[in-house]
Order: sequence, then C-alpha cells, then structure tokens
Amino acid sequence: MTLITHPRRKSNLARMIDSAGGVSVGVALARARANIEAKRAEALTVVESEIAALEAVPAPVGPDDAPARLDEAYRAATGVIDAAGPFDLVDLCRTASSLCDLIGAARPGEAFDWRIVIVHARTMRLLQTLPLEAAEQRARVLHDLGRMVERKLAQAG
Repeated sequence: MTLITHPRRKSNLARMIDSAGGVSVGVALARARANIEAKRAEALTVVESEIAALEAVPAPVGPDDAPARLDEAYRAATGVIDAAGPFDLVDLCRTASSLCDLIGAARPGEAFDWRIVIVHARTMRLLQTLPLEAAEQRARVLHDLGRMVERKLAQAG
C-alpha cells in the first residue's frame, strides 16, 4: 500500500476542465437558442421543399413501382421531420411521422392506398397555413388524421 505524505496539486488542465469557461449555463442556452433561431427561415424553406417533393411523388403505376415511390415519400417525410424538429414544429413532425409509420407498416407486394400520401401532404400544407395560435383547429386536424391512421394501421395488421 502506498501512503502519500504531501498534498497533490491540481494541474492547470484539470482546473480548466473543471471551470465553467466564464459562461453560465443560462447564457450558453440563450446563445444556443439564438443560433438555432437564426436558422429558422432556412429550415422553413427546407420544410416547404420537402412537402413539395412529397406532393410531387407520383402514385405507383404497378406493384414493381410501389417500393420506389414509397421510398421517395418516406424520404420526403423524414426530411420534414429533420427540418421542423429543432424548431418545435410538432404538428408537422407528427404528421410526417404518421406517414412514415404507415409506409413502414406497408406489406411488400400488397397494394398501398396512395390517398394516404396525398392526405398527409395536404395536412402538412394546412398546418403551414394555420397560425400557431390556432391550437384548437390544429388539434382537430391532427385528431382526424390520427383516426384515419389508426384505421389504416388496423387494416394493415
């Protein structure tokens, strides 16, 4: 067993690691929020282009075409989630996520009701036009969409 008889000194590196760096947590969070907020307009442009991409995906012309079309729709929906998520655009994220769930539940070789993609794209457009203060209307839209998703998932299961 080793016995240390003199006090250990803390190294400069250890002191720097333990110090807050001169910035409080509150200031650091405020700066982070400001940095994210500066990207909001860019993110909304990406959301717009991903919704447009979703609207532009043509319905499959046959069973061989379906996987590629569903992949396109899935990529556009995840693009909406990626762009909208950091900005608390929860309604858009929920709508895109429910589309991803339905595409994920699709059975290979079985027909996919393409109206689902159309309804989700239109719902995202509607949510874009509703002001954030219209919480009741947004909730109603999401509730109705959720009922449709539940029915479709039950049919798929």
